Amino acid sequence: MSKRDLKKYISELNKEQLQEQILELYDKFIPVKTYYDFVFNPKEDKLLEECKLKISNEYFPVRGKKAKMRRSVAQKYIKHFITLGVDSYIIADVMLYNIEIAQTLSSEKDIKAELFYKSMLVSFNQAISFLIEKGILNDYKSRVVAIKEETLTQNWVNHYEFNAIVERFEY
Repeated sequence: MSKRDLKKYISELNKEQLQEQILELYDKFIPVKTYYDFVFNPKEDKLLEECKLKISNEYFPVRGKKAKMRRSVAQKYIKHFITLGVDSYIIADVMLYNIEIAQTLSSEKDIKAELFYKSMLVSFNQAISFLIEKGILNDYKSRVVAIKEETLTQNWVNHYEFNAIVERFEY
């Protein structure tokens, strides 16, 4: 069904029928319920807190398990936040937090997996693109530069690439 057909169909429904359909969608589909729950009661701070807890648990597990260091956990939250329409500042905070917590682990433990460094570079690149796109790079410049500096301090294998990304907008 095309969007045009959907509009035509919706315009033919009366108010009660439309309300019934929306309630049915709300009951049947979790993403619809999640969307409406967020729209009418955003609680962005609670979402952010839950998100940061899950991300930090990837690098510093609460139970004595080995750190999984999955970038995908943060990416899933970021995508979810974008879909819900969460404030850009919160999304940017999560993007940078993911890299910062990974750097905290890296400072405490020698990480041999080159894929870890590559995935953090991809996350950094995505964060910078997002910050530029939303016009909020200057608000986060100090954190971005701190991340870059930490890659130099820890001598990450790809610290030159982090440096090159920051140099593009620093001068």
